Amino acid sequence: MTAHALLSRAALTLAAAAALVAAGTTASHAAAPAGWTAAGSSTVDSLTGGEGIATRADGSLLTRGLGSVPLRLRVQGWNHVGDPDIAGGYVFDAYQGGDSATSKMFEVTTPSGQSYDYTHPLDAGEMLNNSFATVSPDAQWLVAGEWGQMDRLQVFPAPLTNPATPSTGGTLAQAGQITLDTAVDDVQGCDFTGPTSLVCASDDATKDVFEVDLPHALDGTPVTGHVTGLFQLPQQSLCSGTFETEGVDYDTAAKVLRVEIVPPSVCEVATTVYSYRPTS
Repeated sequence: MTAHALLSRAALTLAAAAALVAAGTTASHAAAPAGWTAAGSSTVDSLTGGEGIATRADGSLLTRGLGSVPLRLRVQGWNHVGDPDIAGGYVFDAYQGGDSATSKMFEVTTPSGQSYDYTHPLDAGEMLNNSFATVSPDAQWLVAGEWGQMDRLQVFPAPLTNPATPSTGGTLAQAGQITLDTAVDDVQGCDFTGPTSLVCASDDATKDVFEVDLPHALDGTPVTGHVTGLFQLPQQSLCSGTFETEGVDYDTAAKVLRVEIVPPSVCEVATTVYSYRPTS
């Protein structure tokens, strides 16, 4: 989302907008294909939750939105935060700068609340977008994504939790990337559902959710992932216009997949979070 969207959101009358959302949002309970069953929906404040979600160890949700960017990072030029992840109590955030940015940044916050910043200078041909961060189940590898049509996901040593990275922040280089056997569009978030599988959400025309299966757990070497379409997110709102897919999270303890979508127009003040459970 842009700074313009943030300003327009702030200008809305909150009570009226909330009423619109309450009147126009309904939960989908139909079975989703490819092994997932819809399990209802909820909403979060878009200002602090419209970019992404992650599950804490106690089952509560961590959310991120344009209003979540700390002032100290905003003044450094990091004006966008993507879909976060949590691994072993460590919070991983993906930041990007403006159109002239030559690097992207990942911030890790420890369970005690200490934050460390890891900057990645853009490699040749790399886009500045930093849409999400997700960490492998062994906490050794961080997967991120760019924008537009992509045939890859980026892989980095997981900042701080991988001993190959500096212990107090610094420069972060790419490891072996995941090459996708089918190109995908506008990926807003991915999350590991197991050592060799990720579920990702796309902001393409049909709001697709898809799976990426790996031949083995990430080890820092190049690997090819097999893409399989799962289902499409509902686009339900009293407001008409274009919806925007955002973050995705898989709660491994509760076995719940959550995917965000922002409704159009004034209804964008509240992001809908759809929940799904495995059918087996």
